[in-house]
Amino acid sequence: MMQNTPPRQLPVRLPPVADELLSSWINRHAAFYAVPPLVMLRHCLPKVVSLRAADLHLSRDQEIRLASMFSTDPAVVRRMTFGNVVQSSHRLLAAGPAQVCTNCSLGHTEPAPILRSQLLGWRITCPLCANQFRDSGGRELPSPFRQYRGVALRGEKLLDEEAERGIGTWTSPADIARLLLMRRIPRPIPRERDLWRFRVLGAVIPDLDHVVAEQQDLPTPAKPILPLHLRPALLAGVAIVERAGPEMLRMLRGHMMGDNRVRFTDATESMVARARRSRVSSSQMQLI
Repeated sequence: MMQNTPPRQLPVRLPPVADELLSSWINRHAAFYAVPPLVMLRHCLPKVVSLRAADLHLSRDQEIRLASMFSTDPAVVRRMTFGNVVQSSHRLLAAGPAQVCTNCSLGHTEPAPILRSQLLGWRITCPLCANQFRDSGGRELPSPFRQYRGVALRGEKLLDEEAERGIGTWTSPADIARLLLMRRIPRPIPRERDLWRFRVLGAVIPDLDHVVAEQQDLPTPAKPILPLHLRPALLAGVAIVERAGPEMLRMLRGHMMGDNRVRFTDATESMVARARRSRVSSSQMQLI
């Protein structure tokens, strides 16, 4: 247990809005009391190094301490963090708001609350109302992958089930997303200056190569958060590969060369082996 006794409850507590992020809630209290947000946070949790750290993980003791300070339930505090998000999905958490739901946004207030869902890099729809997200500036950029919307929504559900509830299928959808953003070498081999834009995903979603040619940059497997108008392609790719199964991953390695092929092969064989062990374990449990 934390040795220091919790400070007295704040005289004025602002209720959190639906789906509000913990750092946003802290920030709104800081604005009310006219102190810097980190000062407000450390008034409650002296050892927390940043608001981002508080969003990502709080210990049970820290949740209880914050809840006592703000006169609420620890479960309320926990739901405002990403503490439940599985580690494999952390790379899909944006550092700041990446999208906005114009239906659920409270942008007219000051400071405007930031919703937890605004940082979920695997979503294209709002989890509160199912409305289509717009980019963080509120613009609605048309997606060149509208024809994939149905399968993209399935990919969104797969990633959401894994991230938020730890529910997987034969492998990790987040790991599939990472593999799909690895570089590939198309045939015929293009000019060296164009190699950057060819990703494994383009072998699954053929429209991607042409669209990406107009982009200045693309996310990496380490941080696979695509701009909102491109995100349906990745979500659809995840759903297609997940449904096709391990053999599709093995087929996709034929699009790789050199060190990338070795890394891709190692990763896919590890995923296939885990899936096989999981099936064997499930079969044995059924026999008991």
